[in-house]
Amino acid sequence: MTEPLFLQSVFQEKIWGGDHLKSFGYDLPTDKIGEYWAISAHPNGLSTIKNGEFAGQTLDVLYKNHRDLFGNSQKEVFPLLTKILDANDWLSVQVHPDDTYGLAHEGELGKTECWYIIAAEPDAEIIYGHHAKNKAELRAMIEAGDWDRLLTKVKVKAGDFFYVPSGTMHAIGKGILILETQQSSDTTYRVYDFDREDDQGNLRELHIDKSIDVLNYGAPANTTPVVIESPNFVKTSYVSNDFFTVEKWEISGPVSIAKTAPYTLCSVLEGQGSLHVAGVSYPVKKGNHFILTSDILDWQFDGQLCIIASHDGE
Repeated sequence: MTEPLFLQSVFQEKIWGGDHLKSFGYDLPTDKIGEYWAISAHPNGLSTIKNGEFAGQTLDVLYKNHRDLFGNSQKEVFPLLTKILDANDWLSVQVHPDDTYGLAHEGELGKTECWYIIAAEPDAEIIYGHHAKNKAELRAMIEAGDWDRLLTKVKVKAGDFFYVPSGTMHAIGKGILILETQQSSDTTYRVYDFDREDDQGNLRELHIDKSIDVLNYGAPANTTPVVIESPNFVKTSYVSNDFFTVEKWEISGPVSIAKTAPYTLCSVLEGQGSLHVAGVSYPVKKGNHFILTSDILDWQFDGQLCIIASHDGE
């Protein structure tokens, strides 16, 4: 088998979700969809292979039984998760643990993530860090509900990128559409949820003590994009570390790309065109998500496409 793996995945309804994911051509089950787990082997939202020899298999099973397609990775679980998020309202103010704390307290990996801003309403904001200088000050400001002084807000626009390592206080604001690349974890500690009630009139659970355990101090350090231009191809490298490498590929005609990682995850954010692998052409368009596996040594694109590509940091 030398073919890309195209994926069908799972929608997640959220109290803050909306219907903007229709713009990707998706048939939404409700108008409160907050997340599309586009490339996922996490049990809370599994992707299924759509094409070829492994059609109908879930990604976790494929990773377990055909590790050769993923560079014979020694990692016990598929390490990455790609999501598209539609923030029709503020997400909770939250933090994620690192691997050591996550495994000890939740039985799963921690969560370092990053965000590519697909679209944002005018004056849209995120929370990215906090102003407390130590644990005592942090607890005092949380218990006093002094959110305006505690939280750092940053205005965002389409095309922005933010690196959000574990321990970072953060929240995605209203009117923002995001492509998120993260470790394969679903552990979130809520610090503040704007006193919202769910459909049953209940406040969502907060995790103050665990949040204070894992929060970092000082301003988050974002990455600096590096842009390389070649004919019909602009590659923007956003982050590369032990967790993941994330790039944007802007394609405006025929382009050949050689493999540089054991396998690559691709999400098409704009446009349409074709992907050519081993003499076979596959149509690709906005809303498609696929994996270029280890046995694919090179590939070609044609058309007008904007793709977020990522791979494991192993």
